[in-house]
Amino acid sequence: MAMPQVDLEIAVSEDLPQSVIQGRSLTEIAWTRLKRDKAALAGGVVAILLVLLAIFSKLIEHVFGLDPNALHGNLVSPDLIIPTGRFGGISWAHPLGVDPQYGRDLLARVIEGSWVSLLVAFGATLLSNVLGTVLGVIAGYYGGWIDALISRLMDIFLAFPLLLFAISISASLQSATIHIAGLAFKNNSLRIAVLIFVIGFFNWPYMGRIIRGQTLSLREREFIDAARSIGAGGPRILFRELLPNLVAPILVYSSLLIPTNILFEAALSYLGVGVGPPQASWGGMLNQATVFYASDPEFMLVPGLAIFITVMAFNLLGDGLRDAFDPKLKR
Repeated sequence: MAMPQVDLEIAVSEDLPQSVIQGRSLTEIAWTRLKRDKAALAGGVVAILLVLLAIFSKLIEHVFGLDPNALHGNLVSPDLIIPTGRFGGISWAHPLGVDPQYGRDLLARVIEGSWVSLLVAFGATLLSNVLGTVLGVIAGYYGGWIDALISRLMDIFLAFPLLLFAISISASLQSATIHIAGLAFKNNSLRIAVLIFVIGFFNWPYMGRIIRGQTLSLREREFIDAARSIGAGGPRILFRELLPNLVAPILVYSSLLIPTNILFEAALSYLGVGVGPPQASWGGMLNQATVFYASDPEFMLVPGLAIFITVMAFNLLGDGLRDAFDPKLKR
């Protein structure tokens, strides 16, 4: 008896919706996680606003007529040497008040000091990232005596008394002038350049250790073996295969290193060996406020809050980026 033939073709109706599975990159996945972290987003927004404030500080001062070095002696009591108004001389003309002794507008000086702190922080972070990433990748990939040499170099730099060295170098350059590539660096320009170099050059081992550890893990992956099998050399593997996979830890650690460098610059300015007067800086304002903390506490509160908000914003952003790129570390 012949069996009836069964038509095995399955007709798919064009009216039925067809779901398409789309792949997502690591950046897209991290951004999806980061959008759920409201604290990190708030920190990122504040950090971006602070960066824009620092970049356009001169323009803002020009547009709104703010002069950080303008003296308003009529707003300071000649007997008590403190602002005559309440709460440090706060008024519509001076929303954050004025400083004692000179009567300079605190809002203008906070805006003026923002570019100094962020310039030093970003410059030092960039220098640390370049040195730490290059040396960390080389040490982790090649191993052997190269890894041992770079690792011992990291240990030496980590044991170096960075604060004392920065104080001594900055203090010795109080009135010096140096010529580099035909450019003359004097006073605050020289101090800022020295701060960026000292902080960035002696902090690269922290980035170097992180990158070295990541490289030790990545060099055993299949895509590295595949690159070797097609004849790729060491430099190509380092900069074309390994570095793109190290963007996430570099980005995360950079966002956490920036607030540390901001505090370091503020500490040096507070000790009197950072950026000097008449240039405004948040640490320098805190140094001046120590004399008037009892009679005019608002003078200390303004630069202190500026440092606190900036460091908090970058820390929140850094924590959010860390959790977004590596959710296994999330508490």
